Amino acid sequence: MNLSVATNFKPDFLDAIVGYPVTELFGKLPSDSIGGGRASFMLPSLTTRQLRDHVQSAAERGIGFNYLINPACMDNREYTRQGQADLERLLAMVEECGANAVTVSLPFLISIIKKRHPGLKVRVGVYARVDSVAKAKFWEESGADCITLESISVNRDFAMLRAIRSAVKLELQLIANSNCQIFCPLSGQHMVNLSHASQKGHASRGFMIDYCALRCSAEKLIDPSNYLRSEFIRPEDVGTYMEMGFTSFKILERGAPTAVMAKRVRAYSEGLFEGNLLELIQPYGYRDNSGAGVGGPGNLWTFLKYFFRPGSVKTSELLKLKKLAEKRGLLSAMEWDPVYIDNKELCGFLAGMEEIDCRTSDCSACGYCAAWTEKAVKMDKNFQAEMLTLYSDAFGSLYSGALWGLEARLPKTI
Repeated sequence: MNLSVATNFKPDFLDAIVGYPVTELFGKLPSDSIGGGRASFMLPSLTTRQLRDHVQSAAERGIGFNYLINPACMDNREYTRQGQADLERLLAMVEECGANAVTVSLPFLISIIKKRHPGLKVRVGVYARVDSVAKAKFWEESGADCITLESISVNRDFAMLRAIRSAVKLELQLIANSNCQIFCPLSGQHMVNLSHASQKGHASRGFMIDYCALRCSAEKLIDPSNYLRSEFIRPEDVGTYMEMGFTSFKILERGAPTAVMAKRVRAYSEGLFEGNLLELIQPYGYRDNSGAGVGGPGNLWTFLKYFFRPGSVKTSELLKLKKLAEKRGLLSAMEWDPVYIDNKELCGFLAGMEEIDCRTSDCSACGYCAAWTEKAVKMDKNFQAEMLTLYSDAFGSLYSGALWGLEARLPKTI
């Protein structure tokens, strides 16, 4: 087993993962000319010097570093002279820092990097949405060294996993601990939104209302079955994927505290975890934010830097969104577990999935995940009711135009 692990760049991070099969760390600057898979406000505050020191410290421990150049969209800047110059400066910096690999999601970038920077290995990111044999073969023929498969489409599609594994020879990687819903209709928009929110010089200046995250987290409270209609791989089920020929797994999340990431690395290394599965798979709501990689959008300075846009949004309405996000754990630590997924109660869950074709199934008619939800997922009803009221108000503000002060100017509907 090889683990590629998100780093929060904290001084205590490397010592916390020593002794486990971590072969690579991945991360990036909070913003650069290309952007990546997370908004700047979600990422650690980091200088180029700190990046270099972290990469070199990892190398001293025999751990490689993968710099993410993985946006879903570059606003077509890749076809301009300035965009190309910016890309070259970034790649030179990446090599100078000692990184040995980069992750891309745009086909044009792999050809550029293989031509101009042959010393860098190129990994294909999940934003490339590789979920078929044809796509995997395209990237292999383009020179990719590794592909991270699109987890929301293939982690529960065992026939497709076997087909892709048989069709290509390069390294294939699976994201182990994401909790996005399978076949999520929001994913395309979310990828593009996040990409632009970390591009230096973009008109948004890092500002982003994460509608997709709000909608996703609301859907899980509305119907807790959505927690299990997901892509996650339990530590106890890693062996099932290894039997299919997958030995490389990616562990998220870059904004998580060191203690949380150490717990995740340990669980997947040992193939065992007792407790609330959300501690491993949820990208927010950490019980303890001490040592977190980011100041966090809940931090006043971070909030002012990325969200105070009185010329773009109505501040009073934005503060309502902030209150919702904080109570949900999207911006700050949670003091308790309003949702609890008992990991031990999910033994046998994955085995039953092998008999179901989720791509062609109607979840409401199937009922498989709903039945397991009754067994394994517990939710505080008062929390659920309170949050759904806040979500209703928030979406009302978004849909009516109140967030932008437009509701009075829009035509009244019947």
